[in-house]
Amino acid sequence: MTPTFQDLFHQAPAIEAQAPGRVNLLGEHTDYNDGFVLPTVIPQTTTVQLGPSDDSQHHFYSASLNESVNLSPTTNPSEGFGRYVIGCLRLIEQRGIQIPPLNIWIASSIPIGAGLSSSAALEIAVLRGLRSLLALDFNDVDLAQIAQQAEHQYAGVKCGIMDQMAVSLADAQHLLFLDTRTLQHQRIPIPTGAEILVLDSGISRALAGSGYNQRRSECEAASQRLGLTALRDLTNPAQLDSLPPLLQRRARHGFTENQRVLVAKRGLSAVEFGQLMNASHTSLRDDYEVSVAGLDCLVDLLQHTPGVFGARLTGAGFGGACVALVAAGEAQAIATSVLNQYEQQGFQGQLLVPPTSA
Repeated sequence: MTPTFQDLFHQAPAIEAQAPGRVNLLGEHTDYNDGFVLPTVIPQTTTVQLGPSDDSQHHFYSASLNESVNLSPTTNPSEGFGRYVIGCLRLIEQRGIQIPPLNIWIASSIPIGAGLSSSAALEIAVLRGLRSLLALDFNDVDLAQIAQQAEHQYAGVKCGIMDQMAVSLADAQHLLFLDTRTLQHQRIPIPTGAEILVLDSGISRALAGSGYNQRRSECEAASQRLGLTALRDLTNPAQLDSLPPLLQRRARHGFTENQRVLVAKRGLSAVEFGQLMNASHTSLRDDYEVSVAGLDCLVDLLQHTPGVFGARLTGAGFGGACVALVAAGEAQAIATSVLNQYEQQGFQGQLLVPPTSA
């Protein structure tokens, strides 16, 4: 049986805070190119409970991992979930705010490693808890920026700002349009008559890290050749003709993906939005080359299932999850049908959103 905060620390928590996971519907691999993205949050959440420690140490416990981290006020963990937590504390301290030794208990229903931003949810939940506990004057954008820096400086992940902004600002009824350069953001309703379905392909994202870094460098190389600060600044697709074939494909994805997000921002029917998702997957598969056979199989099955408006891989690619926009009320039935067909093709996937317990 999982120990509670009170079991571990022999007192009730002073504060409880939560943050959701997220899924990205359009705008993949554009955030590190200063582009546009369109994520939303998912029902699964991370919960943190905080209270003062009765000794001079910080004590963190993850119920999901059944792991504990105990730290003096000046030490930092070199690996594991504690890096994300301590990063948030250290960055608050760097702003001149004193943080007392804390007990922090963490539980999460967000699948780890599925591309649904379990790390961003942990960071935002911790920061929301600290904001309440210490009465900090930080808004939701501030929390997202601190969380991104925690990931950069303490977890060693040079992520864009999309995950933290989505987790901090989005809600379940809307998509969050975000300009990752200016942080201008706007909530857009999910298309009428539709809901979101997320399936795990069951394929490990073993190449996602190296592939991500390689794609990022290719985009930087394309921007330099074109004399641009970032691919976001490409306005004339004819400029792509001057690039070598590989960089041309990478830059074309960046340009067309940004255009898809900007079109979706205007507000579309579910059918029109689904067509953009289908085009996004084709671009990620052919121009950005981050899909794999299993993902393509799962997306193809989704796209050819009645009640599915559109589907694409979501996240870094090379495995992980697919997201689909489907007719409201039909997600569970569609998931059952598609996963059965997917298994007949030799793969083993699972339903992530909506959660099976929902």
